[in-house]
Order: sequence, then C-alpha cells, then structure tokens
Amino acid sequence: MSVPQKTVVAFKSYQNQAEVLVKKYLFADPFIPYTSILGGLLACKVVYDLTQLISTFYFKTYSSLTKIQRIEWNNRGISTAHAIFITTMSLYFVFWSDLFSDRQHFGLVTFRSSPLSAFGLGVSVGYFFADLGVIFWLYPSLGGMEYVIHHSLSGISVAYSMFSGEGQLYTYMVLISEVTTPVINMRWYLDTAGMKRSNAYLINGVLIFFLWLIARILLFLYLFNHVYRHYDQVMQLHIMGYLLVFVVPTALAILNLMWFGRILKGLKKTLAKKQ
Repeated sequence: MSVPQKTVVAFKSYQNQAEVLVKKYLFADPFIPYTSILGGLLACKVVYDLTQLISTFYFKTYSSLTKIQRIEWNNRGISTAHAIFITTMSLYFVFWSDLFSDRQHFGLVTFRSSPLSAFGLGVSVGYFFADLGVIFWLYPSLGGMEYVIHHSLSGISVAYSMFSGEGQLYTYMVLISEVTTPVINMRWYLDTAGMKRSNAYLINGVLIFFLWLIARILLFLYLFNHVYRHYDQVMQLHIMGYLLVFVVPTALAILNLMWFGRILKGLKKTLAKKQ
C-alpha cells in the first residue's frame, strides 16, 4: 500500500522545519551552551532510567539493595556514561584535533574554541549540575565534602571555559582524568555484589592504580608543563580564566594525590590478602 503524496509532502515539510529549528536555534553558536547543558541534564535522566530498568531485569543483586544503594547504583551509571563521552571528546581535542595544535597559527591557543568544543563542555556542565544536585539531596550518603569541592570546582571551571571560550584546551586536559571513573564505579559494583574477594576485584584495583597514575598524576604534570611553555599566552587570559587555569588544576591535583594514596594503600592490602 503506497503512502499518499500529500502525506509525503507534509512529512518533508515538518522535517525541513525541524532541521531549520535545529540549525538556526538549538545549534546556533549563541544557543549551543544552553542547548548542550539542557541536553546533558536530559541525558542524565535517560541514563538513570535505563540503568534502573536494565538492572531490575538483569542483575539479581539490584533488587536486594536498599533505596540509597539503588540510587547510587543508578547514579554511577550516569557518571560512567558521562566519563566515556567526555573522555572521548577530551582525547580528540587534546591529541588529535588541530584546534589546539601549536602547528596552527590562527590565534592564541588559550582563546581557541569551536561549536563542537563548546557543546562537549556544555554536556559536561549538565552532568556536574545533575550529580551535584543528587549529592546535596542525599548528603553525605553519596559522598562527603571532597566530592562537593571536586564537582563545584569542575562545574564552575567548565562552565566558565564554555561561555567565555577561554582555556578550553586546559579544561579538556583536566577532563581526560574522567577515564578513571568507569573502573572506580566497577569497583563499587563488585563490592556491592559481594565480589570483593574475586580476581575481577583484584584486576580492577590494578587498573585503577595505573589509570589514576597516568590520567590524574602524570597528565597533570603534562598540563602544568604546557602552561609553563605557553605562559605568555596564559597571561593574556582574564583574571577569572587565569585563576581557573592555576587554582582549579592545582586543587584537583592535590585531591588526586590524596586519593592516590588511598588507592595505593587499598591495593597493597588486597595484594597482601591474595598471598
């Protein structure tokens, strides 16, 4: 049975109108920050619901959890999805894209940005807002003050970089550290599922150690070295951007070192039990 010609024409008309709406408004440069933040918030809700739905049917452990544990289980699904997205975007912009490359000569690297780079940061801002809201709602069940400080610093710096277009390269460098989030969440899942003595738990601990060392220790040294080599360009940032390039990475580096000490201590304890 063929589709009536009028229906086809009407469908194409609505399709064209939708495309115009998306191009002229939702993804027009002035609206990208707001569209991406809203998209990030909506994505968090979708992932939360999908995690809840999938876990209910495929994980027996889920039904035996307390209400707070189920919320944290679902919330970690959100942080895992965000980590995969933003790590991919960050690796692309820092190591593969020409946008922030020194080989390009179209302006200072500290002021370069693009619609895609702004969009990626906006999605991340939406995630940090959503996650911070859940942390405050259930405080301190889902994390203490160190999580509040981490998310607040991250959210403010990412939002400023997105809206101003300043220091986006350094923002993406810091966001690469989100690569550790999936394995940390997996550790919590294994622990909650009663698999703390399994080989999977041990392998997970080793992965956390090496990923943390690379992404949250060595990468930050690379970031500070890049800032040093481009200090003349960093000095031209506005005072807020200047402070965020120095204060936020430094504060996060201190937190990373503190957490790395805990990770090392926990890994030693796990290895000692296996002997």
